[in-house]
Amino acid sequence: MEYQALLKNRRAIRDFQDREVPLSVLKEMLQETCLAPTASNGQPCQFIIIRDRELMKRLSTESKNNFINDIVKNPTSPLKKYEAMLRDEQFNIFYNAPCVVYFIGPKGVGSLDVDTALTAAYFMFAATARGLGTCWIGMGTPIRDPEILKEMGMPEDCEIVAPIIVGYPTDIPVASERHDPVIVKVV
Repeated sequence: MEYQALLKNRRAIRDFQDREVPLSVLKEMLQETCLAPTASNGQPCQFIIIRDRELMKRLSTESKNNFINDIVKNPTSPLKKYEAMLRDEQFNIFYNAPCVVYFIGPKGVGSLDVDTALTAAYFMFAATARGLGTCWIGMGTPIRDPEILKEMGMPEDCEIVAPIIVGYPTDIPVASERHDPVIVKVV
C-alpha cells in the first residue's frame, strides 16, 4: 500500500470478523513496529499478545469494574459519562476483537507515553497495510488484579500504556472530516 493510501485508510475499527489473526502476522507487525523512533533510542516498549477470548472477556470485566470503582470514589470524574456503558454486562471494551496487544514498558521511563504512542502508530500502520483494523482501547489499561496480571504475563516492573485491539474489519468506516493544519506562525 502506498504511503498516502495508508494514511487515508487507517481507521479506528470496532467491528471485527470472527477470524483469528495469525500469530506469524502479529509477529511481523511487531517487528516493523520496533522501527519506531523512541527517545534516545531507548526502545522501552514490550508487548503482550492476548488471543484467548475468555481471558480478553475477564480483562474487559476487570477494566470495567476498576473504572466503576473509580467513578464511585469520585462522582465528579469525567469518566462518569461512561458509567452506564461500563455497567452493561454485554459491553466488551475490546469490541469482541480476536486479539489485543498490550503495549507495556518499564515504570519510571519518563518518555514511555510518547515512545509508546509512536510505536503504537507504527503498529496501526502495519495492520492497515495488511488489511487489518485496530483501535487503541484506553479503557483497557486499569488491570489491577494481581492474578490476572500474572496470567497475562505482566512483569512487575512494567506498566500498561496502550491496549490495542486488532483483527479483520467487518467494514471500514468512512473517514471523519479532517481540518487543515493550523499554522500558528512562520518565522
